[in-house]
Amino acid sequence: MSQYWNREESIQGNFSKDKTISRAAKVISLSSADDPANCPLHKGVLPEGSSLLAIGTTVDEFDITALKVHKPNVLFVSHPMSRKPLVELLGSLPSIEWVHARSAGIDFVTSDALTEFNKKVIITNAKGTFSSTLAEYAMMACAYFAKDLPRLLKQKSDSNWEKYSVKELRGATLGIIGYGDIGRATAKLANAYGMKVVALRKNPEASSKDPFCDVVYGSDKDSMNKLFSESDYVLCSLPLTPQTKGMITKEQFDIAKEDACFINVGRGPIVDEDAMIEALKTGKLKGAGLDVFAVEPLPHSSELWKLDNVLLSPHNMDQTETFMQEATEFFVNENLPRFLRGKDLLNPVDAASGY
Repeated sequence: MSQYWNREESIQGNFSKDKTISRAAKVISLSSADDPANCPLHKGVLPEGSSLLAIGTTVDEFDITALKVHKPNVLFVSHPMSRKPLVELLGSLPSIEWVHARSAGIDFVTSDALTEFNKKVIITNAKGTFSSTLAEYAMMACAYFAKDLPRLLKQKSDSNWEKYSVKELRGATLGIIGYGDIGRATAKLANAYGMKVVALRKNPEASSKDPFCDVVYGSDKDSMNKLFSESDYVLCSLPLTPQTKGMITKEQFDIAKEDACFINVGRGPIVDEDAMIEALKTGKLKGAGLDVFAVEPLPHSSELWKLDNVLLSPHNMDQTETFMQEATEFFVNENLPRFLRGKDLLNPVDAASGY
């Protein structure tokens, strides 16, 4: 059984309900009490053996003296400004055994101090709860440029009935940088379209028998350059880590295949944004579908706002009406029961690597 969750493929409640509960789960929530997405934890019925001891967004909002008596062993974190209070809580409450982040990316909490705590504290995330909608966006971005929707919308605005040729996605190559849960979910859809999928991942052997991936390269620069030179569409779905920051540069855009389109649903700082803008202006790139940016919110002064060949969204393409509540439900309904039964937790992450 996979140690990672996927809401389309994983079996819900597959944690041996008949197995005896072997420990209590005493939870504190580093979150806003007003966040409705946390209702399953803050106001819902928790699994037998679980209790919520406290909620707060800063250390000052927790009664550390009282908590030391109760000895919390689980820390749920969702507040975006949690990097400092998280390590402060871990330092003050040595009874904590497990930290769970409500998001898939953990770059909002990573630090050298957290890496040190990770040697004795398990960290998990909500990987697998956001992938399908981001995959849908990636395919929409491919079709946006293949069918030239900017031209279509302009012609409609101008009442201009003018036929033009479009491109097929069938037979085109999709290169995926970061073949994790989001990358694989996109490959699954691309496969249905008849696209060839070329992937880049740190451990190519892990996808050697993947039915949705035609070719898997390593994560070295030569492999990335090869992927850019072969791909009609390049998807970045990497997490932001010290190793991935600034990974995609002018070099990759310069050798990109003619008329290539770049799509980023990972994190903005992974890409040299100035080099990407220049490639879009000069035609090195045909277009870009961007849901993430180096600075968010995207400054009004950014040239990206005015480029006709950019599909731009405000980092919300995984933001369904229920996406964050589903992430909290995963913690409550899937991982918390595993913790109570002494079973391996889903979605373990390494603070040092960032995923």
